[in-house]
Amino acid sequence: MNTEQQLKTETAKWEDKLSDRIQDVTAVDEDGEDLLENAKAYLQDVPHFREQDDWVRAFEAVIWGWSWLEIGERLGVIRDDTA
Repeated sequence: MNTEQQLKTETAKWEDKLSDRIQDVTAVDEDGEDLLENAKAYLQDVPHFREQDDWVRAFEAVIWGWSWLEIGERLGVIRDDTA
């Protein structure tokens, strides 16, 4: 598998995971709202980069989105509604 195909595969996998995960969380305060907004914005950037065939930026966007979400959860400003 070449690098571009790996990026496509990993981007799709993490885009799906992030999209699902965002549906299962809630911001508990203004800081959480900001972090969750950032995560959603990065997720929304993925299709734009995919359409441009820019797989490096598409992958970066989904990973940044996941990072903001995870940071919010670790700080306790984003809550897991499924727990």
